Amino acid sequence: MKAGSLMLAFFVAIATACGQVRPEQITLTKQLSYDQHTLADEYPYGKTTRRFQWDKIKVQLADIENAERKGGSWGVLENRRDEHGRAPLVYNSHTDEYHRAADSLGNEQYQGIPLYDVRDSVKPVLYGDDGMWVRVVSQDERWTTLETIHEITRDTYRVPTRYVHTITNPVPFTRVIVADRAMQNIATLEKQPGPAQHTWLIRSMNPCSTGAHNPPYQMPTPLGIFVIQEKKSKMLFTKDGSSEIAGFTPHASRFSGGGYIHGVPVNYPNQTPVEFSSTLGTTPRSHMCIRNATSHAKFIYDWAPVDGALLVVIE
Repeated sequence: MKAGSLMLAFFVAIATACGQVRPEQITLTKQLSYDQHTLADEYPYGKTTRRFQWDKIKVQLADIENAERKGGSWGVLENRRDEHGRAPLVYNSHTDEYHRAADSLGNEQYQGIPLYDVRDSVKPVLYGDDGMWVRVVSQDERWTTLETIHEITRDTYRVPTRYVHTITNPVPFTRVIVADRAMQNIATLEKQPGPAQHTWLIRSMNPCSTGAHNPPYQMPTPLGIFVIQEKKSKMLFTKDGSSEIAGFTPHASRFSGGGYIHGVPVNYPNQTPVEFSSTLGTTPRSHMCIRNATSHAKFIYDWAPVDGALLVVIE
């Protein structure tokens, strides 16, 4: 049995035992709202075949639905550029390839949010990513007890309240973007309202390029479930290792730290947006961001509201 099938079977067994939404209950129906540069379910890539990993996507959508069924309040972890303070060192901290302090999972202290064990407020055990979607269990002026949703860090933690932005928009989240680091593709999905429970419409299926692991400047796009936090019609970027502006990316939607979903970069002195790049859908080459065809980035920019849409990064 393939690894993906084993994972799906595992989550089905757990969900069945708990009376939760199971991945096989999720129905995916193609009803594209954006139909340019569209990929097939499976498509050739060199001497291999790439595909949309719908089995893994169903697992993530079931997780989102099950989290929302608990009700309560929802939040986003925030610490862009350490705006709420540099997080303390975690237990077993080490220095990573980017010369930054990191936890046992590779999450960095810079722009990180300290996640404390609920029984220990001396040192955090992990760093949460800026933009991470969480369920707020309880909150006072000093501490927030919360549940993380993504399977990598799924648990209950205590976090200083200054790092938690409470979402006031109503849930459930009906718009979800899924970017695949392994397949270098991206899909947008919208939950069908009404009596058709667990039905999600596929709104687009496109190539993308995620972040590359190439110290000291290029960083992988983090795995997890993130909330769209901010939008910039034109996001300026600098030359590596410099404060000099090198160009811009159009239709940028920020999800974590300096990570944006955006269109094809435009390098100065050029000023005209570029629709498509032949490197999209090939190999990771961005700086943590998720690069798209420019018109697809605009579709996401218009379609996914701040605090009202989720990005899931899988591989």
